[in-house]
Amino acid sequence: MFRSLYRAAKAVTVSAGSDASFSGRSWAEACNCGASRAFGGTTPTAAQPALAGDAEWTSASPENQTLMPASRRTGVIAVKVGMTQAWDKWNMRIPLTVLWIDKCQVTQVKRDETEGYTALQLGCGSKRDKQLNGRQIGHCKAAGVDNKRKLAEFRVSQDAILPIGHELNAAHFVPGQFLDIAGMTIGKGFQGVMKRHGFKGQPASHGNSLAHRAPGGIGACQDPGKVWPGKKMPGRMGNKRRTVQSVWLYKVDPLRNLLYVRGQIPGHKGNFVEVKDAVMKQAHQQPARPLPTYLGPALSEVQTAPPSEKDPFDYQDA
Repeated sequence: MFRSLYRAAKAVTVSAGSDASFSGRSWAEACNCGASRAFGGTTPTAAQPALAGDAEWTSASPENQTLMPASRRTGVIAVKVGMTQAWDKWNMRIPLTVLWIDKCQVTQVKRDETEGYTALQLGCGSKRDKQLNGRQIGHCKAAGVDNKRKLAEFRVSQDAILPIGHELNAAHFVPGQFLDIAGMTIGKGFQGVMKRHGFKGQPASHGNSLAHRAPGGIGACQDPGKVWPGKKMPGRMGNKRRTVQSVWLYKVDPLRNLLYVRGQIPGHKGNFVEVKDAVMKQAHQQPARPLPTYLGPALSEVQTAPPSEKDPFDYQDA
């Protein structure tokens, strides 16, 4: 299996294309490639949609489209760098979390005709060959990208599909918009009910012996004669996937591929998080965003969300 994948990866050839370069390859090269290839057998298997001769992408040009209410853009994989702070024109402190987009590229495109749904698989970071197995190396080579440390999948609409190898940067998002950020929370280990569930605990004196932090009774009488499922009890705390919704994007640094979002997000510093447009915000509640992504010239200026015109210290008497 590994040898067949390696041979398939070597057999992928990229055809010549236009002069508009994206992520080291031209747009036509990324959209127009070999029609099919075989994986370790005589039966031909369809190539990845981005590598196949797709009429939809062949005629596509690297220009931004109009974002429709039903459009669903892809997200990105970012690295949590840490927290900092900023002050607005009203001298209000804004706590910020810094996210770094490290070589986030499209590694696979999934279509309704093949997988039954439309999605983009993205890869972020980098790894050496000895840190990956044969299947992972072959998957990255077939896509024409470097070895990736983290892979994630994002559902998209038909008008938001990107070619394989296209690199997403911080300009994909617009300052002032709202984001959903998902990641693994910090693991706390095995904890009791007071720390894990916020129980107030048992009395500190008056007859209590060695049961100050105990949960108390956990069952009922002979009927039902069991502990109900979902009972709040001691156990492992943290290290679960959680999503923080509607996080406000304060600043975008396209030159360094940094995002500054307000508030905290799950995970340690250095953890990977998935960033995408907020699902709880409607189109009129978000600023204009590029579709499928920003395809214009490289940006170098830091973009900041417009400040609030209302003085937060101007309290009105009831």
